[in-house]
Amino acid sequence: MKKLALIAIVTVLVWNCKEEKKSDSQNEMEITETKGDVPILEEGCYGYDKNNNTVLFEIEETTGPVSGNLMYQLDGKDKNTGRFEGTVKEDKLMGTYTFMSEGKESSREVAFQIKEGRLIEGYGELNEEGTAFKSYGSINYSSNMPLSKKECDQ
Repeated sequence: MKKLALIAIVTVLVWNCKEEKKSDSQNEMEITETKGDVPILEEGCYGYDKNNNTVLFEIEETTGPVSGNLMYQLDGKDKNTGRFEGTVKEDKLMGTYTFMSEGKESSREVAFQIKEGRLIEGYGELNEEGTAFKSYGSINYSSNMPLSKKECDQ
């Protein structure tokens, strides 16, 4: 009887040690996932204003669908302003930009990489209509006009 009680106690102790180690590794994994290198998109204004090129992206909502106002005024081109609606996946912000240019409403897909607190626009081959990317995997995030966080103009 004493042997049976001793075996039961040892079994319970071993079982508890295994559970504690498992719990510690689970907590470590949760912390790693939380502290990962996934960039965070913040509400507010992001902009670029140099060499007669201005881009202003005011992000109003980041929970659920991302939405905001986007404006391009590029040297030698007509100014266009409109709304962005999209989503964030990992370090990419992708969505549809619906805008007015020359009195006509248009829309096109736009993509940004979130990197070091900046938004870097991506470029890639578009469909025949010029409104959507043919392949998301081939988007090149190399814009020389990175949008940096800034104060919103009133």
